[in-house]
Amino acid sequence: MKALVTGISGFVGSHMAEFLLQHNVEVTGTIRQRSRMDHIKHLKDIQLVECELRDPFSVEHLIKEIKPDLIFHLAAQSFVPTSWNSPIDTIHNNVAGQVNIMEALRRFDLSCKMQVACSSEEYGHVEPDETPIRETNPLRPLSPYAVSKVAQDYLGYQYYKSYGLPIIVTRTFNHTGPRRGENFVTSNFAKQIAQIEKGKKPPVLQVGNLSAKRDFTDVRDVVRAYWLALEKGTPGETYNIASGSCCTIREMLDLLLSYSNASISIEEDPARLRPSDVEILLGDYTKFHDATGWKPEIPFETTMKDLLQYWRDQL
Repeated sequence: MKALVTGISGFVGSHMAEFLLQHNVEVTGTIRQRSRMDHIKHLKDIQLVECELRDPFSVEHLIKEIKPDLIFHLAAQSFVPTSWNSPIDTIHNNVAGQVNIMEALRRFDLSCKMQVACSSEEYGHVEPDETPIRETNPLRPLSPYAVSKVAQDYLGYQYYKSYGLPIIVTRTFNHTGPRRGENFVTSNFAKQIAQIEKGKKPPVLQVGNLSAKRDFTDVRDVVRAYWLALEKGTPGETYNIASGSCCTIREMLDLLLSYSNASISIEEDPARLRPSDVEILLGDYTKFHDATGWKPEIPFETTMKDLLQYWRDQL
């Protein structure tokens, strides 16, 4: 079994590679010149290929050479605030890379299953009576990133319907754990706490909107879900990956703070507030559970402890 993981050097990609190696899958991953390698330097049995996914000729050569059985398409510009600053770059990066992969699969007529990692951000504005959110909920994206993911989502469906490509779309709610990028809220708070503990930062933790409600799943549960999506999911279908419970960002922060003995005050940073923010993201993963048997297994408390320890070790 050969798997291609796009964006293998990223947060989810590195955990996906670990999971696949544990299941005796031959792993190839795409990187770019500026890719950070620290997340995957401990992985000895993976093949790395430098490939600019926005270049159709590079992607065509990649698919022709590898002929994968499975593709986990994780590469993307995935930070919502960046999409406000660079909307067209975000949309071009996220859409063009996927189209190039699907076009290569179509040309070579490969019987390769492809998972497209989409996002709960696609739901955007959610009315109070629409939670927990099911796959049938309207998509009302509130950021350029979310719009790019809606495009990826619908392109996956279109290529399945038009060409019969066995594509499965996952809409994953917030996920976190060790190696999460420091720009993301859980990891940013954990890093700030670790810095304060080590005296590398004044004992003031900078925050943005603490009232938003989010559904958090451990990344190690998420990559298991991606594997099951291709093993047991139905091509052409879209599945929510979520924990089925949510907390405010303030509650998440209080949990992290409870694991530290440092005396820390909290200060709002206006630069951390977004032009528009999604008030609540609470997912219903019933459809995916019914199809695959998956459910989250790692407690949120364990995830947060592991994330804080990751930053303590890094510093």
